[in-house]
Amino acid sequence: MPAYQRLNDISGTSKGNRVVNVLELKAKDRLLKFNYVPISFNGIIEKDVFSKKNNKTVAETIRHQRYLNLKELTETKYGGYLKMPIGEFLYYLKGNNDIFYKSFLNKYGDLEYTQFHIDDKQSLNLKGIYLYSSNGTIKYIGRCLDHFGKRINQGYGKIHPKNCFRDGQATNCHLNALITNHIKEELSFYVLPLKDDDDIKALEIELIRNYKPEWNVQMKG
Repeated sequence: MPAYQRLNDISGTSKGNRVVNVLELKAKDRLLKFNYVPISFNGIIEKDVFSKKNNKTVAETIRHQRYLNLKELTETKYGGYLKMPIGEFLYYLKGNNDIFYKSFLNKYGDLEYTQFHIDDKQSLNLKGIYLYSSNGTIKYIGRCLDHFGKRINQGYGKIHPKNCFRDGQATNCHLNALITNHIKEELSFYVLPLKDDDDIKALEIELIRNYKPEWNVQMKG
């Protein structure tokens, strides 16, 4: 197996169930030290999250620019449901095996999700590069230009119903679903605090190029 795929081939990795606090990766002539940050999961697998979006009716939704191409068909075929809350309507369609409900969702809007967060006070308000690893393999490398607390606790770590729709956050849905599928494995989270935005952007590109994380490749596909 190529060295760039396995944390066991990189200085500072975890062995067995023991988590190493510092993970060292290389980018050109720099040795980067990522700090381990514990993730807390709520232990609940959530399904049909999209069904909870009920702040708008079907009629109000199809008037939005992102859904105009669905307006005519919806009004013609489902005219009797226009006053129904959009989430309730889509859940009804799904329950009747009508795949039209997927037309309102993004590509990853009907997957299984979970909630997770970080509590480490030293990391919450910092920004930089972060990564997820599972069973000793780097799975995903990302950048954070605001702060880790917002990116994890308010972003990837909690999928809101709106995230599941066309005009929601497909990336959040995708990454959360991938993480949910690996909860039972040895999933670890590391951060590299940095201050300069340009440095953060450049290092993210370099690290992804060097280590080719599986989830980064999937999320570009």
